[in-house]
Amino acid sequence: MKPLLRALKGKTLDPPPVWMMRQAGRYLPEYRKLRSQAGSFLDLCMTPELAEEVTLQPIRRYGLDGAILFSDILVVPQALGQKLWFEEGIGPRLEPLDETADLSRLSSAAFHEGLQPIYETLKRLRKSVPENVTRLGFAGAPWTVASYMIEGGSSRDFFKSRLWAYRDPDGFGKLIDLLVEVTSEYLIQQVAAGAEAVQLFDSWAGIWPDEGFRRWSLSPSRRIIEKVRKDCPDVPVIFFPRGAGVLYQECARESGAQALSLDSSVPLEWARDNLQPHVTLQGNLDPACLMAGGAALDEATRRLMSVLGKGPFVFNLGHGIDKTTPPENVDRMMQVIRGKSAQQDGRTFQ
Repeated sequence: MKPLLRALKGKTLDPPPVWMMRQAGRYLPEYRKLRSQAGSFLDLCMTPELAEEVTLQPIRRYGLDGAILFSDILVVPQALGQKLWFEEGIGPRLEPLDETADLSRLSSAAFHEGLQPIYETLKRLRKSVPENVTRLGFAGAPWTVASYMIEGGSSRDFFKSRLWAYRDPDGFGKLIDLLVEVTSEYLIQQVAAGAEAVQLFDSWAGIWPDEGFRRWSLSPSRRIIEKVRKDCPDVPVIFFPRGAGVLYQECARESGAQALSLDSSVPLEWARDNLQPHVTLQGNLDPACLMAGGAALDEATRRLMSVLGKGPFVFNLGHGIDKTTPPENVDRMMQVIRGKSAQQDGRTFQ
């Protein structure tokens, strides 16, 4: 069994398998070259041969254990009929929903048709990803996706989205229910197309107080995980409720996920003692530390492995790699993680 899949299913490996959130992206010169030729960011996501190439770039360069599908969480609202575009220097933009909006403007009738290029990319990756590398699919969790749909893009505090949830929980719940249904189907179809494990990103889960977190982050995510596990019982699910703090404990016990991805604020010893007995842990190197490099990176990498590496563990970051990270810093991190073991188990890096 592939190293990453073994770890996600509860095995302890030395060295641990490793991949990075946002590992295919602007910090890589080969990505920037292809991006300049592709047109828009959405064109890059929705052109299978280009998305395949971008997915493979960090695998070729570093010999990572996971190849995560190159796409974006906001292709889901786009497939529901919400207009999506990306503005240079700003990021994703959508035509915002509001509390008075008729949600019937969203339709799942052509949902899978709109996502066919994503499925085609995964089918291509079945042939092109090295045999010891796990193919990862992903989707955004309902709260995070809904917040972008309502705000019309990113936000400092997602106040408008939270206000809707407080004022009209039934109406807001209808949007969440729709996203639970289509996201479950989306992940199941990703598996059918070739994904061997999937990650559910709730990037803004930590914005909620505890009851809001349970209602709008944990509960909808658990429903998705249950649906995916029912249809795909052998496929591990990784849950990333960023910013959950002590509520990571409830996620470990109640989400149904086989692995929890930790943000960089989670204390390692606490995670080892309170979370790792229940699930595989993934994370949680600070992306700023990776960008800094040098002795600080070496020390943080070794500490992560020494504290969490004695149980089921996947080495990753606490969030996505920053676009200004020097690629050679990733090389350095890989040297510390793998040492001579890379040649021994067939995993190689440049």
